[in-house]
Amino acid sequence: MIPEPRLDEIRARFEFLEAKLAAGATGEEIAEISKEYAGLKPVVETIETYRDLLATKAEAETMLADPEMRELAEEELGRVVEALPEAEHAVRLALLPKDAADDRSAILEIRPGTGGEEAALFAGDLLRMYQRYAETKGWKLSVIERAETELGGIKEVVANIAGQGVFARLKYESGVHRVQRVPATESGGRIHTSAATVAVLPEAEDVEIDIPAADIRIDTMRASGAGGQHVNTTDSAVRITHIPTGIVVTSSEKSQHQNRAIAMQVLRARLYDAERQRAEQERAADRKAQVGSGDRSERIRTYNFPQGRMTDHRINLTLYKLDQIVAGDLDEVIDALIAEAQAAKLAESGL
Repeated sequence: MIPEPRLDEIRARFEFLEAKLAAGATGEEIAEISKEYAGLKPVVETIETYRDLLATKAEAETMLADPEMRELAEEELGRVVEALPEAEHAVRLALLPKDAADDRSAILEIRPGTGGEEAALFAGDLLRMYQRYAETKGWKLSVIERAETELGGIKEVVANIAGQGVFARLKYESGVHRVQRVPATESGGRIHTSAATVAVLPEAEDVEIDIPAADIRIDTMRASGAGGQHVNTTDSAVRITHIPTGIVVTSSEKSQHQNRAIAMQVLRARLYDAERQRAEQERAADRKAQVGSGDRSERIRTYNFPQGRMTDHRINLTLYKLDQIVAGDLDEVIDALIAEAQAAKLAESGL
C-alpha cells in the first residue's frame, strides 16, 4: 500500500512553499524555494490524479446500490479500475528518492579500447551517435578536447552536453561498448571485435566541489591541430593536473582564459563523479546487481553490424534496428534501462 501519511506530508510541504512564494520571498530564499516548488509540483499532480481516481472509485461503488445509477456506476468503475494501477505505479515512482544530478548537463568522454584503429573509428561512431541523439532532444553538444588518428578515428574526445535532464537520460551509457563488424581497414572481409569506453559525468557546481589553488598545477602548451589553418600556433592550450588524485584534464580552444574555465569545469565533474561513485559503492555494498553501476570496465552493450543487432547485456535487451540506433535513435534503449533501474529501486524501497 502507498503510505497515505507520506502523501499528506508532500502535499503540506507543497502548500507551504506555495504560500511562501505568494508572500513574496526574496533573495537566495526565493531561488531555493522556487527550485523545491518546481520539483514537487509534478509529484503533487501525480498524487492528485491518483487520489481523484480513488475518490471516483469510492463514489461509483456507492452508486452501485442505486438501481437507476447502477449501469452508469459500473461503466465508471470499469474505467477507474483500469486506470488505477498505472496511476498507483506513477505515485510509487514519484516517491522514490531522486538523483540530485538528474536535471544537470553532463560531460561525455569517449576513448577507444581494444581493437587498434578500428576501435578508434568506432569511438568516432559513438560520438556521432550521441551528437545526433542530442540534436533530437534539443541539447547542445560542444567538443572540449578531441584527438584523432591519421585515419579519422578518435584517440580521445571530451564533450559537454548542455540541456535539461541530460544526465538522467545518459547516465546509463557509461561502460564498455563493443562492436562486431568488418573493419574499413580490413581487406580480408573478416569480422573483428573491438571496443570503446564511454563515461558520462554530471556537471558539478562550484559550491559543491571546492578545489584549492594549492591542489592544482596549470601548464600552458601549444595546441596541436589537423594541419594547415587548423593548427593553433599560440601557447593557449591548458593542462590542469589535480595533484591529490593525479587527474589530468586539457582544453585546446583558442582562448587561454576560456581553456582554463573549460578544464576546471571538466575537473570538477570528474571529482564530483568520483565522490558519487564512492558513495554509491558504499550504499550498494550489499547488492548483487545494479543497472548502470558506473563501473567503467563493465561491458554493457554490443553492436553487431552483420546481424543488424544491438544487445544491452545488463537488461538482456536485443533490438534488430542497429542502423537507427547508431543514427541516434536511442530512446527505446534508454527508456528500457530507466524502467529497469526504477523497478530495482521500487523493489529495494518496499513501496
